[in-house]
Amino acid sequence: MTLRKANVSDASSIAAISIEVWIGTYLKRGVSAFFADYALDEFTPSKIERLISDSSQHIVVSENEQGIDGFIRVSSDSKAPVSGCSEVEISTFYVQPRHHGKGIGKRLLYAAFQHCRDEAAESVWLTTNAENDPAIEFYLAQGFEHVGETHFRIADEAYLNNVYSYRLA
Repeated sequence: MTLRKANVSDASSIAAISIEVWIGTYLKRGVSAFFADYALDEFTPSKIERLISDSSQHIVVSENEQGIDGFIRVSSDSKAPVSGCSEVEISTFYVQPRHHGKGIGKRLLYAAFQHCRDEAAESVWLTTNAENDPAIEFYLAQGFEHVGETHFRIADEAYLNNVYSYRLA
């Protein structure tokens, strides 16, 4: 497993992993057109290319001998939905489910922490679905603190998310 900064040629792989993880994590009882349309519109290679090229975004991929198996994206200048958080967000953090438990997530997270420290951030925040127990357990085990709630919105629908913060200093 190798960690490296993402490049534009990774966009389609990152888009595919995003669709795989998002649908597998949040759509437990089937895929409706509402959610399929969202995922196919949101996770496109062209959108990922723009993120990779954006200087306010820092994307690190985990790569094995077959290809990319996970990635993490840190966004600077990102206003938190609750007070007391920095403007540095872990905005996306996906590892293919078949690679869970291999240390990929921890290595990606520590690489993100190092990037944040290099940028002199005192803390970093993220959100996760309030029903995503495996992610919540992972974040708490890594030292994140639950600091509030917000909602993830798709069209007129809202889904409860927890907000977590991690002190880097």
